[in-house]
Amino acid sequence: MTDHPRIVVGISGASGAALGVRVVELLAATKQCELHLVVTPSGERTLAHEVGEDALPRIAAMAARHHSIDNIGASIASGSCRTAGMIVAPCSIRTLSAIAASAADNLLVRAADVQLKERRRLVLMVRESPLHLGHLRAMVSVTEIGAIVAPPVPAFYAKPGTLTEAIDHIARRAIRLLDLSIPMLEWEG
Repeated sequence: MTDHPRIVVGISGASGAALGVRVVELLAATKQCELHLVVTPSGERTLAHEVGEDALPRIAAMAARHHSIDNIGASIASGSCRTAGMIVAPCSIRTLSAIAASAADNLLVRAADVQLKERRRLVLMVRESPLHLGHLRAMVSVTEIGAIVAPPVPAFYAKPGTLTEAIDHIARRAIRLLDLSIPMLEWEG
């Protein structure tokens, strides 16, 4: 492993693909992380629709590795691949449910499962509303096994003037949950 913390970023098919893009941009801008990216097929579709056709190639170029969702033998599918954690941004209910059930049928879910079994930080930016009892039970289940459920809720106290500012603030809050020793913008009151 390099001197930089290895971070896995997963992007699933929930609306809010700009959150995953911003997480990658912020982590890449520090030049202090080794980024590994994995995107579901529906995540690819949502990225193209919500952010643009160039979004995936652009963020893939910022990552040290862009892993295929089907490559269950990728480095990030093993606990021997040391990481400082993983963020799934956005996290669909399907992905949340698969993680809660340990149904590691693709690389994103397997990489998340590895974070949990190795007791590493896993931040799930679950993007759905309203929630029914099944959604809530899946959130409780992943929390009980060690994940951090961090829905992308805007911080109105920050008085964002644009959607871009709100996305930036939400992405920074999620990154801080990894408890990295890299500089990120802090709230000063």
